[in-house]
This record gives sequence, C-alpha cells and structure tokens, in this order.
Amino acid sequence: MKYLLSLVTALALGVLAVAANAAEPVRIGYSIAKTGLFSQAAPSQITAYELWASQVNAAGGLDVAGEQRPVELVWYDDESDPAKAAQIYEKLISDDGVDLLLAPWGTPHHLNVAGVVESHGFPMVGNTAASVAIREVQPGNIWFPTSAIPDKIGTELAALAKSANVTSVAIIANVLPFAQENLQFLVPALEAQGIEVKVNESYPPDISDMTALLTRIKSSGVDGVIALSYPADSFLYMGQAKELGIDQPFQFLLVGPTIAAFQGAFGEVANGIVTLGHWSPHQAAWPKGKAFFDAYVEANGMAPDYLDSALAYMSCEILQQAVAVAGLDRDKLREAISSSTFDTINGPVRFEGVENVVTPTAFLQLQGGDMHLVWPAEAATSQYQPR
Repeated sequence: MKYLLSLVTALALGVLAVAANAAEPVRIGYSIAKTGLFSQAAPSQITAYELWASQVNAAGGLDVAGEQRPVELVWYDDESDPAKAAQIYEKLISDDGVDLLLAPWGTPHHLNVAGVVESHGFPMVGNTAASVAIREVQPGNIWFPTSAIPDKIGTELAALAKSANVTSVAIIANVLPFAQENLQFLVPALEAQGIEVKVNESYPPDISDMTALLTRIKSSGVDGVIALSYPADSFLYMGQAKELGIDQPFQFLLVGPTIAAFQGAFGEVANGIVTLGHWSPHQAAWPKGKAFFDAYVEANGMAPDYLDSALAYMSCEILQQAVAVAGLDRDKLREAISSSTFDTINGPVRFEGVENVVTPTAFLQLQGGDMHLVWPAEAATSQYQPR
C-alpha cells in the first residue's frame, strides 16, 4: 500500500511537471549593449536577468495571476546605440509579440525606449537609468527603481565628503550625459559644504590616457578626488592613478568599482575607493539581498555588480510580483506597478510617478576586499574608512 501511494504521488508530480512544461512560455524581451561603448557594463545586467529567469523556471514557472508558465528571454544587441534600442523595442512589441519587457542598459537607452513603450501602452520596469530627466517622462508605462538621481547624488556626496573632513577636491568628468549631469549638481553642493573645487576638467568617453589630468591632480594639493566616470574610464583611472601615486584619502569613482572585475584587476589597491550604489548583501534589513548574492556567485563564479546587477534583478522582482497579481493584462499591470509596494533585495520599493520614493541615495566603499554601504547612516553596513 505504501509503495502504491508513493507510485501514485510520483505519477501525480510527473503529470504536474509535464503540464508546467507544456504551458505556453511567457516571452520577455529586452535589448542590451552587448557590443560598443557600453559593452563592459552589459554582462552585469544579462547575468542578473538570466539568474532570475532560471530561478523562476526552476520553481515551476512565472506566476501569471495564478497560472504557472515558464519564462523565455528574447534579446538583441543594441550596439550601445540608444536609437537602435528604440528600434529593437518596437520590433519586440510589434513583430516578436513579447508578453513582457525588461529594460536596456543606461539612461539614454531608457529615455529613448520610454517613447516606444508609451506609444504602445506597454508597461516596463526600468533599472540602470538615473537622471533628473526621468521626471519629465510621461508616467504610467515606465518606472525607475534606482535612487541614484544626480541632484540627490550631488547633495549626498558633498555631505559624505564633508563628514570625511575633505576640504578641497579635484573633479574629472566624462562628457557623457550622466557624468555631466552629476557635475552640474555636485559643484554647487560641494561649495555649499565649504569644500573648494581646485580642479574641474572633462574628458572624452573614449579617453585612453589620463596622465595629464592625473598629473594636474597630483600637483593640486587636494585631499579628495572625484572622477565622474563610466566603467571603462574607472578602470583606466585606477590603473594610472596607481602608477602616478595618486594617494588622496578620499577617492570617488562614479560607475565601475561595483563590478567584480574591478576588484579582480586591482586587488588591495582598490581598497578605500568610494562609488555609487545603494545595495549590499550585508544589510540585515534586506534579507533577500544575501540570498541573491549567494545564488549569483553560485551561478556565475563571481560576485554581482552591486549597482547594475542589483538594479536589474530588482526590476525582475517588481515585474514578477506585479504579474502575480495582474497577469499579462497591460492596464492591470500598469495599475499594480504604480500602486503597490514591492519586496526586493534592496528592501521595499514603491513608486510615486516614475520614481522610487523609498530607497535612499547611497554610496559604497571597497573595504578589505569587500563592498560595504557607508552612506547614509541609516543604510550603512560599515563606517567610511580613509584610504
């Protein structure tokens, strides 16, 4: 009898598994900067999307208003071109007939895609986009989970620098929009804190040698260096700063140090670098964070990008929780995303208009081979440490 019961149970589970596998997949589309200027950032986003999809499928599929369906990802290389990204999203919606959308990489791509999703009334949760310009985007079909908006970054970074006893800084900035927008708000915020800006220089996105800029910084006598950089130029800065003996106790790089390869390339030399990011697996108040970190390391053999991987995964969590309530109906999905509070690896997220109004603007620091939140105090997992 016991054997018969076990056999019946096994058969029943087998039938359920077959039924789940036979369900129509939920096709989810996105574009990514697989090649081109921003290609160094793309793996952080792709791996987060793929981890989420594999976890959902391993658990039996995506809950679509009570029906379990497998997830299928559909993506194209936008070659780091925002205009091409918009064309791809048009294709995903009109030609490929995807059921859901995930976001591309970067602010210009998001802003270009925003018009496409608006014209089709197709809800999309963004992730790696941060600009005051998002507030000009028509609300209702796109949302931005990041708290890293340049006007807030400027105020908070200046406050962190002041708390670290910085009296003067040198700023170098990529000419790309995100860096320049940060520069616009950062300089007056530093001046309001009584911090002197002795160097303020911009450089092209394809810069291959920072020697002249760093030599000027070295002779300027500043005690803080702020590089408003993207991943490629953050790597360049770190390598050449080491060669030239840039040793200021406060050094900030905008985007790049959260990538595992950055620490792999520079090891102990990178300790003390401060960077943009509002997630850490060490924050006990966000219990999902450590589970995500462990799963990512197991799947990829390295730590996630504390900024882009975390944001990409958060956007998947938000979409997943909204679909469980609203299914694939776009009107219901739009309402669910706009009005709900979501439980994510970065704690609760809630939107007002297009913005996340819960997550604090924050900064991370590499400490002893690990990444910790050091600002603001209410989110910090460690105290700031001078280099």
